[in-house]
Amino acid sequence: MDEIPQRIRIATRESRLAMRQTEMVAAALVGRHPALAVEIVGMTTRGDRVLDRPLAQVGGKGLFVKELEVALDEGRADIAVHSLKDVPMQLPGQFALRTFGAREDPRDAFVSNRYAAPGELPRGAVVGTSSLRRESQLRRAFPGLDLRPLRGNVNTRLAKLDAGDYDAIILAMAGLSRLGLGERARCALDRAIALPAVCQGVLAIEYRRDRDDLARVLAHFEDGATADAARAERAFGLVVEGSCEVPLGALATVAGAQLAIEGFIGLPDGTRLVRSSVSGRAAEAQALGRALGEKLLAAGGREILSALAGNPA
Repeated sequence: MDEIPQRIRIATRESRLAMRQTEMVAAALVGRHPALAVEIVGMTTRGDRVLDRPLAQVGGKGLFVKELEVALDEGRADIAVHSLKDVPMQLPGQFALRTFGAREDPRDAFVSNRYAAPGELPRGAVVGTSSLRRESQLRRAFPGLDLRPLRGNVNTRLAKLDAGDYDAIILAMAGLSRLGLGERARCALDRAIALPAVCQGVLAIEYRRDRDDLARVLAHFEDGATADAARAERAFGLVVEGSCEVPLGALATVAGAQLAIEGFIGLPDGTRLVRSSVSGRAAEAQALGRALGEKLLAAGGREILSALAGNPA
């Protein structure tokens, strides 16, 4: 078998952010392997088409990756580029994941044309957000806000803000930065107020597990600290049943050989929330993520999950 394939077809969503991220991956691949032919295969997923309801009501984050996985399975593409936060915690067995490059800023961004920070918002201010995770933490920190659903790609959301539909919106810093729109963020939300989504800011490549040639190529682009943080956060998410229906967040940081991870589980209205952290050796990233998940479940997370399932304790 050749050391690397001669051609790589990249499946991606067709949003501006997804295409920008895919172009970054394509440029990196060609930069290291100039003879490599790279083809981008743009696709529209169900998550992109259904915009009138929150993700939690129409099937969750898997809506952004299913069509891309079908393309991999059917041989129409070789790899798929994802924002790792959009990838379900459990992959179908025939696929594998690798992180790609260093993590972008994982924090949430506060975007407003009138206010410099969430603390300046008056009671009743309309804030747009697309996730229960953000809603849970914002309601807890700023109970007087009027939080309303906001779906669509980054530019669509910014256009709704600029049209006056919202006083402020919350987006991912990583997405704004990659689109060259970082100046739209008035500030980044402190992690004490809002922990990010699991693996927010991390780019990942999905491919068929039987493609050893792709695994060899992609290994060169994996940043060790980013990969360790991603393993810890996804292990945490798996323990606490991470999906769009469960408000949760986590952030792992790596310093040398050490890793610390902080996480939370809460109710959408912010009335109940448990939060904690653990630390240890980065080599044990997955074990640390699982330990944090179990710690939060024991501290009240199980009762929160039961309430979300309609079985209040």
